[in-house]
Amino acid sequence: VQLQASGGGLVQAGGSLRLSCVASGRTSSSYGMGWFRQGPGKERELVAAIRWSGGPTYYSDSVKGRFTISRDNVKNIVYLQMNGLTPEDTAVYYCAADPNFWKIATMKEASYWGQGTLVTVSS
Repeated sequence: VQLQASGGGLVQAGGSLRLSCVASGRTSSSYGMGWFRQGPGKERELVAAIRWSGGPTYYSDSVKGRFTISRDNVKNIVYLQMNGLTPEDTAVYYCAADPNFWKIATMKEASYWGQGTLVTVSS
């Protein structure tokens, strides 16, 4: 499984960005997809997760109500719509995938990782 993330950039506080992650290779409807982030001096954090087939989603408390994860099964793209950005959201955001959605949602781990895309929020 190969993952290609894009969409990061510089935005002012209160602004919005949409990240995209294109997945290729052997995936199935049971796969889970997640967006993680790691800010300066911080540990890696699971931001949001979704399963290709739909069903449950996961959001961290820090982004709940502001971020939305979604997927396009035809194009094999997972999106992370980020609204109401704050400087605390500044981080490198990583797309990840795993055959087991619950591994991502509960263990905060994944078998496949894409390269990061930097999101910088200015105050």
